[in-house]
Amino acid sequence: MHPQLRRGQAVGYVVTTWPSLSQTFVLNEVIGLEERGVELRIFSVKDPKDEPVHAKIANVQAPAVYLALHGRYLRIFWSNLRIASRRPGRYLRALAHAFAYCSLDVLWRFFQAGHLAELLRRAPLAHLHAHFATAPATVAMFTSEIKGVPFTFTAHARDIYCDAAPEILRAEINRARAVVTVTEYNRCHLRQIDPSTDKVRCIDSIFDFSGFDFRCPRGFDTETPLILSVARLVEKKGLEDLILAADILHRQGRRFRIEIIGDGQLRQVLSDKIVGLGLEAQVTLSGAQTHEQVKLAYERARVFALPCVVAPDGDRDGLPNVLIEAMASGVPVVSTTVVGIPELIESERHGLLVSPGEPQALANALERLLTDAPLCERLAQAARARIEDRFSRDRIAELMDLFFSSQKGEPQCLHP
Repeated sequence: MHPQLRRGQAVGYVVTTWPSLSQTFVLNEVIGLEERGVELRIFSVKDPKDEPVHAKIANVQAPAVYLALHGRYLRIFWSNLRIASRRPGRYLRALAHAFAYCSLDVLWRFFQAGHLAELLRRAPLAHLHAHFATAPATVAMFTSEIKGVPFTFTAHARDIYCDAAPEILRAEINRARAVVTVTEYNRCHLRQIDPSTDKVRCIDSIFDFSGFDFRCPRGFDTETPLILSVARLVEKKGLEDLILAADILHRQGRRFRIEIIGDGQLRQVLSDKIVGLGLEAQVTLSGAQTHEQVKLAYERARVFALPCVVAPDGDRDGLPNVLIEAMASGVPVVSTTVVGIPELIESERHGLLVSPGEPQALANALERLLTDAPLCERLAQAARARIEDRFSRDRIAELMDLFFSSQKGEPQCLHP
């Protein structure tokens, strides 16, 4: 137990949806904290989706409380009434703060926070931590104002580039004890939102190496090598460029197949593109799969591709966890030079990076890895060493120090 965490107190994690198949980084963090003896409680802003569940969820001891308004209106109303009667000054100041944004969504988050604050009256917390600068951080911020419990939050990608209004993000940064993000690129962006802040820290996400057995070299004797991609089917993943690159390789007579694991709003668009180019035999959309199935897919793959782009609405990835997983597994990777990816992968050393939105360059990089076994082995070995060096540090201890230390200090990046 952390020396500044008194026995009997807990840490609350405010998340968008619990459990969420795509947010392995949150699950790893929760498990890591519990292994250190930290008592956790999880507060989910939304109800869980109908999707596969990560097997490691069974290892989580923390109870989950759901704050979604639907089906809980009466309970949330009475919670707000009770906490307002007990803490009228704090409650009304926070309510005025919420009204100042002239946003119905922010007001809903305030009422969720009022409900959470009343729950914490009966079961206090030492600290609140939110993942994502959208609804979770907003709920944590208002809960902190009403209840007085300190909070921090982790900023990721879409939340700070698209979804969080700058004035709300600025307020969250200002009121938080500290802000965590995983790339220097993100930290610089947050400093632009609030140039006066010294609270933003770069701390890598928690990576669990178990189950990612390094295997290299990968057999070049297979007749049809597999190019794997694991991603939500959304624009920022650049999957249309991957399909166009597949068309280029196919027209050049190259033998391969591409499997894209994941689901999302662009599924029909991508499916139509595959059919339109006559690539049904080469490219497969496999849908969402469990994490255990994804690990098996890494074992089958010759190459991993994730050609990320910045979407027209500004949406972009921070540092995709699947790149880390592929590198840990010994699969040589091809990606792009966007956001924090070059902070992890030096092109020609740990993988191959191409400019975003250039299918021909992507096809050229894929062809190199499909045909050059020594290059694949060199990149895979260096990538695994890079992952072990960067993610072997005790990130849990760094997070706990951030949660419970009262000293802010100067901003720093806690990865190489």
